[in-house]
Amino acid sequence: MGVGMAKTVYNTATSIDGFIADPGNSLEWLFSVPGGHPEEGGEVESPLDEFGQFLAGVGAICMGSTTYEWILEHEHVVEHPEKWEYEQPVWVFTSRDLPVVPGADIRFVSGDVTTVHAEMAAVAGDRDRWILGGGELVGQFFDAGLLDEVVLSLAPVFLGGGAPLLPRRILADRLELAESHTSGQFTCITYRVKR
Repeated sequence: MGVGMAKTVYNTATSIDGFIADPGNSLEWLFSVPGGHPEEGGEVESPLDEFGQFLAGVGAICMGSTTYEWILEHEHVVEHPEKWEYEQPVWVFTSRDLPVVPGADIRFVSGDVTTVHAEMAAVAGDRDRWILGGGELVGQFFDAGLLDEVVLSLAPVFLGGGAPLLPRRILADRLELAESHTSGQFTCITYRVKR
């Protein structure tokens, strides 16, 4: 992969012990960290500052149904479609019918991630593809050799259980540290996935 080429990226916040949601599928632990909530404002340095730049470079998004349903439940985007944060097309992997956010470009899909990845790449062009939410879907992209980068915002929290960051055994020979820095209370780490 050359410099400036579009990448498939897993960008997420995680607890120190490797969970992206607590056992009740809540993100309140993340929002309680200074700089961890989007409505907090600019006083506290946080990964959200960098996230806006990342999102501007994204041309296509995919997520699983659990993530989509969490957004529906917590952001009430069906009733208030103006709260839907994504201008990009979004592919939602699901095996059942789900409500559609009015006016949003949402494509419900199932099956092999390879086909969806090709569609995302065609739509995104020279912009990145973001895998949003749960680790199992990310694991499928990794297994298919389609994951290029893992970007983590490590929050100073131990959850003790919940939704795992990435339920796969991936050893150091498959990851290369590309960047690390602090941003407020978070440690931000970027790994390139080696083929």
